[in-house]
Amino acid sequence: MAQVKMQTARTTLREPDAAAEDLLSQLGSDTPRLVTMFASRERDQLALNRAVRQRLPADTRLIGATTAGELDNTGIHEGSVVMSALFGDFEVGLGLGTGLSVDAISAGAAAIKRACEDLGVRQQDLDPRRFVGLVIDDGFRYKKEELLLGILEKCQTLVLVGGGASDANRDPAKQSAMVHVDGEVATDAVLVALFKTSAPWAALRSHWYVPTGEKLTITKVDESHTRALEIDGHPAAKRYAEILGVGVEELEFGTPRGFAVRPTALRVGREYFIRAAWSPQEDGSILFANLLEEGTELELMKLGDMAGMTRSFFTDEVPRRVQNPQAALLFHCGGRMWYASATNTAQQLAETLKAAPTAAGMNVHFEIYSGFHINTTLTALVFGAN
Repeated sequence: MAQVKMQTARTTLREPDAAAEDLLSQLGSDTPRLVTMFASRERDQLALNRAVRQRLPADTRLIGATTAGELDNTGIHEGSVVMSALFGDFEVGLGLGTGLSVDAISAGAAAIKRACEDLGVRQQDLDPRRFVGLVIDDGFRYKKEELLLGILEKCQTLVLVGGGASDANRDPAKQSAMVHVDGEVATDAVLVALFKTSAPWAALRSHWYVPTGEKLTITKVDESHTRALEIDGHPAAKRYAEILGVGVEELEFGTPRGFAVRPTALRVGREYFIRAAWSPQEDGSILFANLLEEGTELELMKLGDMAGMTRSFFTDEVPRRVQNPQAALLFHCGGRMWYASATNTAQQLAETLKAAPTAAGMNVHFEIYSGFHINTTLTALVFGAN
């Protein structure tokens, strides 16, 4: 039998050594192959990394990231550290790519190259049935699409899942993010954890929207390809406000009547990948979280049962896709939390985690799924037993 199992721990202790002691005492004496650490941003990340790394066995690998909230089966937390220990029939190789803001394609290529070297496998030989990549980037560099080009350049069929390291601070001038790879802590960087396993696994994603059949077309974009200047041939913010039946001042993502109520999605086969508008700008344009191309047709979605659809993901889809699910690494969009908080449904959303397999994760700054940069989504890497 091949399987991957998980144990989790959480602490609110502030002092790094005390936090590390608390976390590792909860995990017990067994030696894990991989430990993940999702830590609130205001902590001393270097000291926390050092304290944890010193206490782990030499052969246990360590990855982690700063968060905008930490997830486990008891809920969605703030100001804590959530740790998971993964055991079982898998190997893992780690790679770190730096300099995202200078050359994100090269950073992604360097991360996957190092992860492959760590595992002793060529990129060209990655069998997508036995290998899967977990990707965590500095979300505030907004380079997901470029770094994914670098990661997938020599292994286009590799499945990827993950999200952006984040920060609970909502002030863009003060936000920053860091990733952990063994004893290194870096910003402006991307990590790849490359898993090789014969145990059941799946990269999954869940959102709480349903398609409407209605479409809009991005008819004009700015030079950065991040702002829609026109939608359907009209000023972008004005046109979107007309679609929603609200004022432009109500569009901001996370507001009760804004973009989060009816986001846009890119249809790929039968899949709908949420690529939502983010923020109306003073010049009447709309900032999107992802890159835009003129002429792109996007489908308008509508809000479903937020907590109910998330619970069904854990109770129905996960067991359907993964035999005997036992371990889940979760990357939960921070924007989902904004909207849940604005509509007083955050507690209902947190309650759904009780239905998940043993889980650890974080609120992220945008998500990665199957090579796409998406948002307003929960992405997950789930392992099981056969």
